[in-house]
Amino acid sequence: MNNNGFQPVELTDKQINKSTTNMKKIFKYILWALLAGIVIYTFVFLYQKSRPAVTTFSIEEAEFGTIENRTVATGRIEPRYEILIKPQMSGIISEVYKRAGDIVRTGDIIARIQVIPDMVSLNTAESRLNRARLAFEQTSRVFERDSQLFERGIISREDFEKSQLRFDSDREELQTAQENLSLIRDGISSNRSMVTNTLVRSTIDGMILNIPVKVGNSVIQSNNFNDGTTIASIADMSDMLFVGRMDETEVGRLRIGMPMEITIGALQDVNLEATLEFVSPQGVLDGGAVMFEMKAALNVPDTLFVRAGFSANANILLQSVENVLTIPEKCLEFSNDSIFVYRLITEQPQEFERHPVQIGLSDGIRVQILEGLSENDRIRGTEIRN
Repeated sequence: MNNNGFQPVELTDKQINKSTTNMKKIFKYILWALLAGIVIYTFVFLYQKSRPAVTTFSIEEAEFGTIENRTVATGRIEPRYEILIKPQMSGIISEVYKRAGDIVRTGDIIARIQVIPDMVSLNTAESRLNRARLAFEQTSRVFERDSQLFERGIISREDFEKSQLRFDSDREELQTAQENLSLIRDGISSNRSMVTNTLVRSTIDGMILNIPVKVGNSVIQSNNFNDGTTIASIADMSDMLFVGRMDETEVGRLRIGMPMEITIGALQDVNLEATLEFVSPQGVLDGGAVMFEMKAALNVPDTLFVRAGFSANANILLQSVENVLTIPEKCLEFSNDSIFVYRLITEQPQEFERHPVQIGLSDGIRVQILEGLSENDRIRGTEIRN
């Protein structure tokens, strides 16, 4: 007996063995229960899998609408008339009077060229002038003497007129030699100072797009062997074109006069109208595809300034049908050369019948139904995943 008055209980070996046996039985029952649960779950799972799956589809209706077949062409904005101004003589740019963005009229001076004469030509011109001066001085003395002799009646009128003709001819030669030397040395004629090749002038009315030269640059005149140095490019910015390319698979559906809608990336929320004017008769190979150039006249409002070189897209309406029966194109089933839809018979459960149809124009989302369906017919759409 302990201090609390309780006497400890001692278990015998028989009691211990009995308790161990009971624990083993309980553990065995638990294992059998788990095994039975697994078997039951397996049978239920296999039963569920063996049952036919119920598939649900969305329902679409045939309805009247408009189908438009469009395509998009990429390109840029260009002026219809752009002129490159070339110099009429070689030299060095001494002055530039205009800059890009300026409006010019025909005849306005853009730049001035300082002539750098060729030494051989300069020496030849100076020598010609010296000979002409000497000849004219001698002819002047002879003409003055013959004039006095004619007044005294010593020589005939015929001789006097010959002397006068020689005088006028040598005087003209002297003036020509002087003008030739002035043109070679300075590029300016003394009696035509306003008409000179040293002044580069605009040949059209328009806006200067670019002046690629600066004061001090050397320039070369335009001739049969050289295009010459571009002094300025000028364009009429009131007459603009959309210039783009179209793939050969769609170019056959383009027609002159077709309307287009032009969107310019640099001008947000601006759509411009254009009319197709030109389709190239010859294609060019571009990245493995044959492309044809196209041009469309752009209708630009007076309040909008469109810069040359803007990248743009042309949205072209190739074909359109209005008030026709349409369905979503995703509802079609293609089999060999036939086209089918699945028309709804009952809703709960869903039952459909396969039905042939004939289609017309498509915009990639909806398609025109020519035969096989009526308005408000309900057809199978896409599968609904639960």
